[in-house]
Amino acid sequence: MVNREFAGGGLDWLSPFSLFCGLGLIVAYALLGCTWLIMKTEGPLQTRMHNLGRPLAGALLVVMGIVSLWTPLAHPDIAERWFTLPNLFWFLPVPILVLVTLYGLFKAIARNAHYTPFLLTLVLIFLGYSGLGISLWPNIIPPSISIWEAAAPPQSQGFMLVGTLFIIPFILGYTYWSYYVFRGKVTHEDGYH
Repeated sequence: MVNREFAGGGLDWLSPFSLFCGLGLIVAYALLGCTWLIMKTEGPLQTRMHNLGRPLAGALLVVMGIVSLWTPLAHPDIAERWFTLPNLFWFLPVPILVLVTLYGLFKAIARNAHYTPFLLTLVLIFLGYSGLGISLWPNIIPPSISIWEAAAPPQSQGFMLVGTLFIIPFILGYTYWSYYVFRGKVTHEDGYH
């Protein structure tokens, strides 16, 4: 960044850390898809997804652990944010909740639960993004552009707010309707698979 303008090349984003985070995201979405299929199917496919869920959850645990160690080691300002007092006490619930959620996910998969693995995977993804938000806040574009510096002008934000308040009820209604229509397990007798 020179004079608040990007001064790098087109491949500056390409690093071992970014590639590993991309791999971690693939693992997270593979687990999300696996647990979705556990929730929506039955029979042999559901059994295969239960068998695949544990290794994927273990892989996600490893990936989250490596990223959680790599990030503060690579960025001293993030290490300071996480590991200084009193921040440590404020942010400690995030990694604790990740471990508790993963434990619950392993137990839910082991007992062949149908809905719990998907819901716990959603919680894990939320916690992962929460950790990212804690690490970067208030910078939205690392390392130095804050959320307020990257924000649109107030007039544009007001225009978007009006549009958002108008369209959100339609989006929520459509989402509710689609989940209502496609509720339950998918079977061979259903006509929408």
